[in-house]
Amino acid sequence: MNSHIPLVLDPPPREICIIRLSAIGDTCHAVPLVHALQRRWPDARISWIIGKAESRLISLLPGIELLAVDKRHFGAELRRLRSELADRSFDVLLHMHVSLRASLLSTLVRAPIKLGFDRPRARDFQWLFTNRKIAPRPREHVLDSFWGFAEALGIHERRLEWGFALPAAALEYARGLIPDARPTLLMSPCSSHPLRNWRAEYYARVCEHAARVWGMRIVLCGGPSSAEREMGERIVAQTSVPLINQIGRDTLPQMLALLGAATLLISPDSGPTHMATAMGTPVIGLYAPTNPERSGPYLSRRWCVDRFAEAAQRFMGRSPEELPWWVKIEKPGVMDLIEVPDVTSRLDELMRSKATPP
Repeated sequence: MNSHIPLVLDPPPREICIIRLSAIGDTCHAVPLVHALQRRWPDARISWIIGKAESRLISLLPGIELLAVDKRHFGAELRRLRSELADRSFDVLLHMHVSLRASLLSTLVRAPIKLGFDRPRARDFQWLFTNRKIAPRPREHVLDSFWGFAEALGIHERRLEWGFALPAAALEYARGLIPDARPTLLMSPCSSHPLRNWRAEYYARVCEHAARVWGMRIVLCGGPSSAEREMGERIVAQTSVPLINQIGRDTLPQMLALLGAATLLISPDSGPTHMATAMGTPVIGLYAPTNPERSGPYLSRRWCVDRFAEAAQRFMGRSPEELPWWVKIEKPGVMDLIEVPDVTSRLDELMRSKATPP
């Protein structure tokens, strides 16, 4: 049997399970697929096995049952979910996460169809835990790879829809920081991967350029970790223009609302780049250790500062085409391939484009 032939689900599915545990950016990539499933089968219940932290964001989507897993206590969560799913069955499982941990969770889901990635992309033995595969497509953006699951189910419309329902308190929080039409630069300076982070003094120089050339309000945002707070303090200390430092001071819904109200975001490869995309806000992404063609802000790749090819050559001695598509070049000094004028020139170009009538 050709496992890539589109499935015919007759009768229509009543219970659909999705597994995607990984970080906020990847969950944002999966949201358009979820909406496509809801449009095709509005009466189906969609259950999503998801990380606990990420569930706080995806809880803003209507009509989805979230089965949240605390990845820090995986053994206990595996036992809990086994009990929770013992009396349930699903029509189809979309196994959208290539990790052994996610595959172990997939064994708890009773479903006649377990759809996973094609063999070249089914790393960490995922191919052993599925019985149907999506069509192989090399070197796709992560979001595009998820459309392969929709197409395997006979859904071919690719509508980029996120539709987060923001609570009134989150919108009020954003209005408090961005109360008027003055252009606002939101800067999220840290990734959870430290070697993706740029230098604080470089961020400070970009802030000064944005304030002096474009009169921008500048808001720093990010999570509550000590590394992120320290980065924010260092940026503030090294710039002479006013900054609003909100790092560690908001919830995920509040940050999503803030991203939606901002003029643009500057960030390395991190979850906020994809949250901003979901809110329709352009992103200047800083990419050297990772490839923006694979994991960059989906609608803003033209604005990214892309030094991945230089990183591949300098640190790996190879071109990007010679490396596996998923490879990351997280080496000390890799972000120094990005210079301040690279970022300020993108900022200038983006701001000029906003000033030009469509």
